Order: sequence, then C-alpha cells, then structure tokens
Amino acid sequence: MDLADHRALDVWQGNPYPHYARARATEGLVFVPELDAWLVARDVDVREVLRRPEDFSSANSLRPDVAPCPAALAEFAKGIGGHRTVVTSDGDAHRRYRAPLSSGLSTARVNAVLPYATVRAEELLDAFAPRGYAELMGEYAEILPGEVICRLLGIDRADAAGVVRGGRRAEELLFRPLSEDEQVAAARDVVALQHVLDNYLRDRRAHPRDDLISTMTAALIPGTGDLTREQRREMVSQLQNLLLAGHLTTTALIGTAFLHLLSDRAQWKMLCAEPDRIPAAIEEAVRHDTPIQGFRRLTTRTVTLAGTELPAGSALFIAYGSANRDPGQHRDPGTFDLARPDQARHVGFGHGIHGCPGSQLGRAQLRITLELFTRRLPGTRLGRAADQRAVMRPTLIHRSPQALHLTFRA
Repeated sequence: MDLADHRALDVWQGNPYPHYARARATEGLVFVPELDAWLVARDVDVREVLRRPEDFSSANSLRPDVAPCPAALAEFAKGIGGHRTVVTSDGDAHRRYRAPLSSGLSTARVNAVLPYATVRAEELLDAFAPRGYAELMGEYAEILPGEVICRLLGIDRADAAGVVRGGRRAEELLFRPLSEDEQVAAARDVVALQHVLDNYLRDRRAHPRDDLISTMTAALIPGTGDLTREQRREMVSQLQNLLLAGHLTTTALIGTAFLHLLSDRAQWKMLCAEPDRIPAAIEEAVRHDTPIQGFRRLTTRTVTLAGTELPAGSALFIAYGSANRDPGQHRDPGTFDLARPDQARHVGFGHGIHGCPGSQLGRAQLRITLELFTRRLPGTRLGRAADQRAVMRPTLIHRSPQALHLTFRA
C-alpha cells in the first residue's frame, strides 16, 4: 500500500461512521477499496457471520494494513513468534486455544487481580490530580491495563513497561505507515518482547506458579520436559496475543469512554450524581465507539450474505462498530446515552464463539476508573476549546483518542 492509499485509509478510518451509515443503507454488501474487503455493516449480517465460523474463516482476522519491508522481516526472523493464535484460528484449533483463556480469565481470576488494579489506579491518579490537569492516555490509560495484564500473566512489574511497549510497537508496525527505519526499529522492539516472553515461558515450565503463563503452558503443552522451538513459537504467539488484547483494547475503551462522557456535561454530572449508572456507562461506551471496530473474515465456500453472492476466498470486514450504530437495533444510535434501554444488545466484545474472553477484565478496569474519577474528581473536564474535537487514532484496531487532555476543577 503506497502513501496515497494510506492517506485514503487514514481518512476512512479516522471517522468510519458515515461510511458505515451509507453501507447499512445500501442494498446488499458494499466493497470498500480502502479495506480491500466487503463491508458487513448491519447488525443482523454481522451476527450471521459470527454464527457461521465454518463458512467465514478467521484465518485473515488480523491481516495487517501494512506489509513490513524486507529489512523489518529480516529482524522478525530473529524472533520467536509468528504462530497462529485464538484470533486467527478456526474449529478444533480455536477451541484448544480458547479453553485456557476462558479459565485463565475466569471471574475468580479477574476478581483476584482487582485489588491490585484499584491500588494502581489510585496511585496513578495521585500523581497528577494535585496539579489540576493530566493527559489521560499517556498518564493513565496506557499504563493501568498493561500493568494489570502483566500481573495476571506473571510478568514482573519491572518488565511491564518494556513488554507493553513491545505490544504497542507490534500494532504500529502492522497497522500504521512507518518509514523503513521506523519499521526496523519497531520490529526490533517486537522481537525483544518475544524473547522476554520466551524467557518467562521457559522459567514457568521449569518452575510453575499461579499465573496465566503457567496455566496456559500446562493446558496447551502438558508435561514437564523442555519445550521444542516450535512449541515455544506457539506459546510465545499465544502470550503475545493475550498481552496485546489485554491492554490495548482496555486502553482504547478508557479513552473513548471519557471522551464521550465529558463531551456532554449532563451525562458526566448524571454519572457523578448517580454512580449506580456506571455499569450502563460501560456498556454504552463499548457500543457507542467500539474499541475493536471489527475483524476480517474469509469465505470458505461460495455463500450468499445480505443478498450478495460471495465466492470462496472472498475477504470481508465484519464491522462491530457499524452494527453497534445500526438504527434497526439501537434507538438514536449516534447519541451517547446513559439511559439507553438496550445496551446489552451490542456486539462490542464480539459474539458467539469469538466473543472476547477478556471482556470481564476490561469492564472491571473501566468500572474502577469511573468510580475513582467520579468520586475524587467530579469536576473533571476536557482540557480543550469547546469548538475543537479530539483527534482519533486513524485505525479500526483499538480506536481511541491520540491524546485526551483533562482539567480538574472543584
């Protein structure tokens, strides 16, 4: 994809909602050149695809927007990853990878890490609240979820910042246009992350602990002997996938939730006055500006969807973000509304067998954050001119503000 194509894609992804609306209003499916895929935009069609994994494969779910340059690929060759994961698998492989995630992110496991998450949230807020302003993304939203998922995995806090950086660099490398030098640097950061994960993996194989690395390794590769290189590739890939999903999605959700709540003072004041609405605020945040706007799929045979015949091998983009703005499913869908009666109908965390196993953890961290800010900083406001809009990261993966400046008033 050349620079002109990237610019067109950036414009499309920077605000995809008008494009979604046109697609929903068009009979059949719409092919979107910027995505190089058929756009599945209506709620009913999104749900149908997600109910039929045998017809719509996940093999291309995370197809990158950017093909790494040869020098970056040479750096990748020094790593230990590249294996398929739960997100890009179907059938028995998907079930195998998903089982330890579901047990590892169980209610009991999530509840066990929440006291730590609460303490860290308080500490982060204590660092900036006294000065009266903060940049939420860099000073809070990009820190808390990474530390929490590292805690669950069993990664030492001293290693957490570097691990989280490696995860973010992987996303940048595959979904943002970078110069060749920047691609090589990003690839080196990803390879460094893989080697850190590999070291933890081998240590936990020899000395298991009560953490997700140990749990996943024991479930996927039972036994006690040394792991082969292929087994290590497989496990590092699963851990890297969990790490990225475990912090980047929640980071994005915190950012968009605050952006939309604070853009309407009546909504924020209502939440501060009635904190029992926080669960509704979480669901509305997920629905209104979905962090994962969608995933790709490939047809496994000739199928007809929404009246459009698709040959085998057709590429689709399954737009959760569009389904969540479908007026056939949600009243006044473009409005952020704490009193919305139908929040439970969204597909912001997927649907069916590919529903997000970490949704409970993401919800819990946003709940902790909203409880903290509404209790301690009810005067929080967007620190920008009223006629300006926050700049959104031009991506459909982990959509969020690039920065979110807040001020705190009594």
